[in-house]
Amino acid sequence: MHALRRVEAVSGAMPFAHTPFDGSHPAFRIGLAPLDLADWIEVDGRLDEFLEQKEALFAQFGERILRAEPGTQAAQAEVLDLLADHLPARFPAIYRRDGDVMGIGASRRVRLADPVRQPLAIAASLVQEDLVLMRRGETGWRLAAASLHFPSSWSLAEKFSRPLDEIHKPVPGFGPGSRNASLMARIFDNLAVERPVWRLNWSLYSDGQLWHGDRTSEHAAKKAATHAARMFLRIEYQTLRRLERSGDILFTIRIHADPLAAISRHPDRAALCEKLAAALESLEPAQLAYKGMAESRDRLAAEIRAMASA
Repeated sequence: MHALRRVEAVSGAMPFAHTPFDGSHPAFRIGLAPLDLADWIEVDGRLDEFLEQKEALFAQFGERILRAEPGTQAAQAEVLDLLADHLPARFPAIYRRDGDVMGIGASRRVRLADPVRQPLAIAASLVQEDLVLMRRGETGWRLAAASLHFPSSWSLAEKFSRPLDEIHKPVPGFGPGSRNASLMARIFDNLAVERPVWRLNWSLYSDGQLWHGDRTSEHAAKKAATHAARMFLRIEYQTLRRLERSGDILFTIRIHADPLAAISRHPDRAALCEKLAAALESLEPAQLAYKGMAESRDRLAAEIRAMASA
């Protein structure tokens, strides 16, 4: 197994390999591609760890993790139905459905019909992905419901019920009135049930933690002070899928976090290091500031190139 490459040993899991960074998904680009529904949900050897962390985070943060507008229950249930059908069919060695109970792995059991829990919360307890429901309204597409356990330096509270362009306001080139905002609105409007899509997003973080729920100057400073050999490549595998019954769009986010130092042991390390360093050097000042690397970009690029011969 190559370092940094996610080829999973779990029986029935999918051999996805979103890392290492290969330069094919530039930052701050929409970059959508057609999604094969066989690749919609990812399952790997960290499934139990992710689900345990989801339980602990919800117990700790509650509404910071799960929020939903009134009137979204049917759409939430639609998401749960899709997952309850998809998971046992796609991963029969891991997921086993017995009536209203989903068995996961050796011992985990989830009640699919639980009157106390929101359907989206039940759905999120089945998978490693975060789940976000987008709904069309008078102001465009807005975030109407979400189960968000592993955000990448943003919070559900600041985005909940906000329209799409306001959600992306902090992202350079994606705020209200931008070309990218208009393009995203058209993509959402025209997304067909039978044509789901996917994309990747990447960044460098100072640790491999899954939860990064706040975007603070302290977090940015922590990243800026960290050397490349101790940083982590954080990949978001994102999918967009229009729901047939409700017409809402389900946005899924799957986090991968791998130590950047492992790239020095990869057989293609020279090419990978060069592509990542070049990607950092291509970022504009506003983009670097957004990623918390305005002061450290040149140093990090040099250190990443040095990994090729480490």
